[in-house]
Amino acid sequence: MIPYGHQDIDETDIKEVIKVLKSDWLTQGPKILEFEKALAKYCTAKYAVAVCNGTAALHLAYSASNIQKGDEVIVTPNTFAATTNMFLALGAKPIFCDINLDTYNIDETKIEKLITKKTKAIVPVDFAGQPNEMGKIMRIAKKHKLIVIEDACQSLGAKYMKKKIGSIADLTVFSFHPVKSITTGEGGAIITNNKKYYDKLLLFRNHGIYKDKTGKNVMTELGFNYRITDIQTALGINQLKKIDSFIYKRHQVVKWYEQELNSLKEIVLPQELPHNYSAWHLYVIRARNLNERNELVLYLKKNKIGVNFHYPAVYSHPYYRKNGFKNFKLKNEDIYQDTCITLPCFTQLKKSEVKYISNKIKKFYGYK
Repeated sequence: MIPYGHQDIDETDIKEVIKVLKSDWLTQGPKILEFEKALAKYCTAKYAVAVCNGTAALHLAYSASNIQKGDEVIVTPNTFAATTNMFLALGAKPIFCDINLDTYNIDETKIEKLITKKTKAIVPVDFAGQPNEMGKIMRIAKKHKLIVIEDACQSLGAKYMKKKIGSIADLTVFSFHPVKSITTGEGGAIITNNKKYYDKLLLFRNHGIYKDKTGKNVMTELGFNYRITDIQTALGINQLKKIDSFIYKRHQVVKWYEQELNSLKEIVLPQELPHNYSAWHLYVIRARNLNERNELVLYLKKNKIGVNFHYPAVYSHPYYRKNGFKNFKLKNEDIYQDTCITLPCFTQLKKSEVKYISNKIKKFYGYK
């Protein structure tokens, strides 16, 4: 089976992890700060706070932004449920905005009409590694005095208008799950240029506790144990050194797909906007015929190709249907979720494997 995604681990990664396992520090040691500094520098930002996973990073970013019960947050429905679940955890309400059918990102032209007196923040999600129209979104936020928290869990290494993702929004959230741009096994981080947010993130990450001048633990906030380990960050430091080559390889995979599939009228290929440099976390095609999508998926799986779905609309999950979104629909999002298919895309995918996948798609549609 060809998986839809896979980590890229080599001997240098393994050696760095072994060094930590043989050291005095497995957690709360020097590798964490080293990783945070390297990550902030890579993103051309001032501060980074590493945590145990991407969901924890979202929760901390929302908490540091003081999102609370009764607040509304404008967000795309085309994301993993964690993006909006963490609003619910704080008592806030997600306000779903429809997507563009070229990038599958939030339609920035529809954001402003959703803003109310209760709106606290905008959370654009860089779907599949493609940056949002961050310039336009930041201008809308400034006009209405809103916070922008960029869910960039899929776009580490991407650029918008030649600016690194992580350097634009008020807070930017990354994930280091094995199928992401780099991995720490599980892990996540929040990037910011705001010292106030940075201090809150550090506090909330560690139970709301800090050490006073005497070395005594003092709890001033209700925080969490969202700490990451030195084992994980040792891997992250070494992975970060290779990220540009990882992204380059993903771009190569995309070029191979385009060469093979560009002539097929039955499917829609994903696009990279001219002013963007995508991280190509996912490669998602769409079937033009709604009735053929599921048949194509079954056919590809039967031929040992690990296709996937990214994503059903968040509001379509049974939990959301039972909690305020029973009959909720958005035109473009519903079209997208009924037609999308995620093809394999990762650094170690071979040209011959892309050709095999593409040939099976062609065969399904009757091409020789």
